[in-house]
Amino acid sequence: MEVNAYSKARSGASISSIFMSHVYRWMTIGLGVTAVTAFLVASSPTLAWAILGNSLIMIALIVAQIGLVIALSAAIHKFSAGTATGVFLLYALLNGLTLSSVFLVYPIGSIANAFLTCTGMFLAMSVYGTVTKRDLTGLGSFMFMGLIGIIIAAIVNIFLASSMLDFVISCAGVIVFTGLTAYDTQKLRQFGEAAPLNDSAAIQNGVIRRGAILGALTLYLDFINLFLMLLRLFGGSRD
Repeated sequence: MEVNAYSKARSGASISSIFMSHVYRWMTIGLGVTAVTAFLVASSPTLAWAILGNSLIMIALIVAQIGLVIALSAAIHKFSAGTATGVFLLYALLNGLTLSSVFLVYPIGSIANAFLTCTGMFLAMSVYGTVTKRDLTGLGSFMFMGLIGIIIAAIVNIFLASSMLDFVISCAGVIVFTGLTAYDTQKLRQFGEAAPLNDSAAIQNGVIRRGAILGALTLYLDFINLFLMLLRLFGGSRD
């Protein structure tokens, strides 16, 4: 079935477009798993309290998520296509457990506005990353440095608890993840252009699926983080 799907590359369709369609499909599935999980947990006060009210469970979830991202990013070539897919979906589910707090902290209207804004910005930058002839490597490096700065500032603000610094971090985060979306899209399309979609052995061995899963994880992280930054920027708490 998968071999037949990828064989469409032999028709007139762009190889990179076919690869990216699989990336976006898995990214969407991952976001769906996260959203449904978060909503279901938030809808059950008992379950939400059991997870969010237990610091040990929260720490375990965060550590597990970091471990899964590292595993997929660093050892994707060692996984079978099925294992890579399972790890990605497991990460999306665990992320949904931690992000269920969003439904408890912010009103649903703010969540919807942040999501729609995030979707529009993500699509715009994905299109830009697709059509631009400019090499975005320099932009990607600059945004990565900005990401490191955001992480350091966020750690510092844990102790300072400065609302002004939090606002600056959120604004910077929107800029960084918007830029990373364009850069990652271009990088993935370039990878897709070299993907062996007409190589049945590569398809059977799961090379293409693993590449699509890793690409889906990359864009998934861009989307989630952009959404959270926007939500912090203009979400407004339930209080």
